[in-house]
Amino acid sequence: MGNILLISEKDEVIGRYKRLLDNKFHNFNSCCTQTSVLDLIEVEPPDVCIIEESVEMLNLGTIIKKIKSKLENSQILLLTTGEHIDDDISKLISGFILTNYSDEFVISTIETFLKNKHNLDKLSEKNKDLADSLYRLNVLYNTGSKFAGTLDTKELYAYMIEGLDKSLSFDLTCTISFGFEQEPVLLINSLYDISEELMSALKLRSVLNYKSLFENSEVPFEIDDKNLKIIKNIKNPNTKFNFTIFRYDNMFAPIDLGDKFFGCIEIFKQTPFTTDDAAYFQTIIQQVSLPLKSAGLYNEIIEKNIELEKLERVKSEFISIVSHELRTPLTPIKNALSILSSGRCGQMSENADKFIDMAKRNVENLTSIINDILDINKIEAGKMDFNYEVMNIHSVIENVKTNFECVAKEHEINFTSQEQEGLPDIYADSQRLGQVLTNLVSNAIKFTPQGKNITIKSELKNAQDIVTNQYFENDVKSLSGNYIVVSVIDEGIGIKEEDLLRAFDKFTQIENSLSRKVGGTGLGLPIAKQLIKAHRGTIWCDSEENHGSSFHFALPVSSKNMETKTIQKELL
Repeated sequence: MGNILLISEKDEVIGRYKRLLDNKFHNFNSCCTQTSVLDLIEVEPPDVCIIEESVEMLNLGTIIKKIKSKLENSQILLLTTGEHIDDDISKLISGFILTNYSDEFVISTIETFLKNKHNLDKLSEKNKDLADSLYRLNVLYNTGSKFAGTLDTKELYAYMIEGLDKSLSFDLTCTISFGFEQEPVLLINSLYDISEELMSALKLRSVLNYKSLFENSEVPFEIDDKNLKIIKNIKNPNTKFNFTIFRYDNMFAPIDLGDKFFGCIEIFKQTPFTTDDAAYFQTIIQQVSLPLKSAGLYNEIIEKNIELEKLERVKSEFISIVSHELRTPLTPIKNALSILSSGRCGQMSENADKFIDMAKRNVENLTSIINDILDINKIEAGKMDFNYEVMNIHSVIENVKTNFECVAKEHEINFTSQEQEGLPDIYADSQRLGQVLTNLVSNAIKFTPQGKNITIKSELKNAQDIVTNQYFENDVKSLSGNYIVVSVIDEGIGIKEEDLLRAFDKFTQIENSLSRKVGGTGLGLPIAKQLIKAHRGTIWCDSEENHGSSFHFALPVSSKNMETKTIQKELL
């Protein structure tokens, strides 16, 4: 069935074409003025338009252009004698019919152009569908990109609504969200404003839809339409929806991911949703679920971090107070013991001297423990003081070696040093380096049996020549230039390979019988690590169980242009 329009002012031509085309297969109309032509194509658009070239009341070129502008894919045929066809006109028409064509040839020609029109319509529809699909796919891609770019729950819901609006052109959405704020929220996104009565109905409907998802199970969150918080986004507030909104086509879906439930959404549209609409709707809802889960986890991490920061501050304050309270009585205790052992209070018996010496050693141990706790607390808080100056590592090594020679002799350990001559200066705090080396040597003595050796070694190395095991190679790779490498090498009990990294953790002692026997806070190595880091160096260890350990630290060689401010910016 095709609509055919003949534009002619000759009765014999109109009569012939009416006889040929006005039947059950075709719908035939005719006219001859520009006004009647334009009116007719508005009311009953023709598939094929036949224009007689000799119509005096029309400007042929003008009327063809107007018809083409109003009718997509319509076939325009020129009824002509064939004597001459203007080139400009021939470019505008689809074809022509000669006046001397037979009836059969006229019908055949029109049928051919009707098929052309129908085929073009089909192609246009497919192109339109393809363009629509490409547009929607682009919306999905852009929406997914926006989802991936944020962990803000509010933004995720906004992007979801934006994606639904662009791909479905909805009239109204009602979204119940859990996690949008501290309480359940009903998000209303509407083309028009909503009356109080309709809002009450939408709240009740949303709550019932939500509860219907859990008919056979417990609802994740209890909500009531009476106190459900509303957040509205209205596009055109000057117009209001009424209850006819419930006659619109609608779709409903939960917003969830596995056992994680984030809410639910209902969407309304005046025109019916298609199968493709439903697919795009479900895709966008599924797209937003994973980033909503990530956003929830991110918010939990932030909350936990805030709690941990509070606990860390409380811990630091507690350590500071307790350490101060412990140190205060230790000073008079220590002085009292010194007075007693000096004999100024009378001669003490041999047993009394032994107990006084025992008390003094324990006071020193307790003082050392308190100092370690205070030091690690200062380092973590960034309050450790450093006095940097150009110095030579030899003086630090000699002081530590002198301090521990007697202790090593008491434990029957051979304690030596091997220093490279002519080592260049470093820019460092000698007291803090002494503290690092003291911790390393003290540990070595604790874990080295009688008759074994401990050696302090120093040498100049380029960062490229420093070799370590796999656990510390990233730290060493970060170095560049020349470094003084100081090593404390013992023949003690050693450390298992899997425990090497744990050696520098706070309050950690490697589990074996000897470590439990010697005790300690487990803070010496963590303090040493932080102090070396403050000197822009690094520390590491090599060890094999039952074959001794080697602890090394590398310090950059002094530069004339190095300034105190540069280093202090890098302190913890």
